[in-house]
Amino acid sequence: MNKNVSNESAIAATKLWLERAVIGLNLCPFAKGVHVKNQIRYVVSAAQTPEELLSDVLHEFEVLAEASRAQIDTILLIHPHVLTDFLDYNDFLEVVDAALEEVDLAGELQVASMHPQYQFADTELDDITNYTNRSPYPTLHLLREDSIDEAVAAFPEAEQIFEKNIATMRKLGHEGWNALGLAEVQLDKKAN
Repeated sequence: MNKNVSNESAIAATKLWLERAVIGLNLCPFAKGVHVKNQIRYVVSAAQTPEELLSDVLHEFEVLAEASRAQIDTILLIHPHVLTDFLDYNDFLEVVDAALEEVDLAGELQVASMHPQYQFADTELDDITNYTNRSPYPTLHLLREDSIDEAVAAFPEAEQIFEKNIATMRKLGHEGWNALGLAEVQLDKKAN
């Protein structure tokens, strides 16, 4: 992963992915509302180590817990310089969950995971279904539990989102995914 990626380019790539994949393919029916209301906080971590990233995570937990929902409903913590290997990233999620417990925010906040190498258990690396969680850079998505509860209540078939996303990705295929123009973001990132 490029150590010279600018905060602006990391945020721009993440916004493009959010707009074209997450919202454009309706992978998360709850994303459009917070996006159009500018309630997503985009943060790029300069962390070079998991310990530094954990410090940033703890700070962003505090920011989200203290902000009004109208101001910040969710945070995308992009960390292009650390945990670029998916297995290391995946192990770090346990550390994040433990930290959430330690600061007494479990049940109030939760963290979702996205990574350029995201891979569900029992899938091949290039399986198109993995792309539902493939972001341009390693990203931790900090969410409010009450926002999730409200969104699920407003979306009666929320438990079917995962299956719908798998079907969407299989229908789209790699060619369709590449047509979204997100491959260029990855190529640009590698060229820097």
